[in-house]
Amino acid sequence: MRLETTYRRSVEFWKITVLEVSDDWSRPTPCSEWNVRALVNHVVSEDRWTRPLVEGMTIAEVGDAFDGDLLGEDPKGAARAAAEEAMTAVAERLPAGGKVHLSYGDEDIDEYIRQMVADHLIHGWDLAVATGQNRKLDPELVAEVAEWFRNREEMYRSGGAIAVRPQSVAGGNPQADLLIAFGRNPDWAPQLPAI
Repeated sequence: MRLETTYRRSVEFWKITVLEVSDDWSRPTPCSEWNVRALVNHVVSEDRWTRPLVEGMTIAEVGDAFDGDLLGEDPKGAARAAAEEAMTAVAERLPAGGKVHLSYGDEDIDEYIRQMVADHLIHGWDLAVATGQNRKLDPELVAEVAEWFRNREEMYRSGGAIAVRPQSVAGGNPQADLLIAFGRNPDWAPQLPAI
């Protein structure tokens, strides 16, 4: 699958999942430090960073423009707008190739976009399970991300970007194996307070 297609499909999955969130933005997520609102805000920030990065700006040039609450009073609208802006920027810039300036140094734009595919897919699953939506991921996206991540998992883990693999959790299918590689329990469900 072409990288632009993979990216677009992952962002569309994310966007649709956000639009299906109910009004409870305080629900827990598999990312223990984030509730639903914080998780969505994180991905909105990533999407807002996409245009300046693919256009060649540095982290220093962007500064703190995307810090803090980016969701405001309309989280779904903010997420939709950020996702659409990111998809447009990638469609315009990816075909030409080039470099992006990331926190760890210059990186090929293709590698950066693959990172964003993984971010949208995995955090889309986080959001789906946190809000009671369909847990099934697109098998083609799972295969694409798994192939890309196979030789990067330990680097991501040692850098603190992903959690440790959960112990005594059964994999056995491509989606579960990918989630485990990203430090997720594929059977995770929110522990909601008793009423």
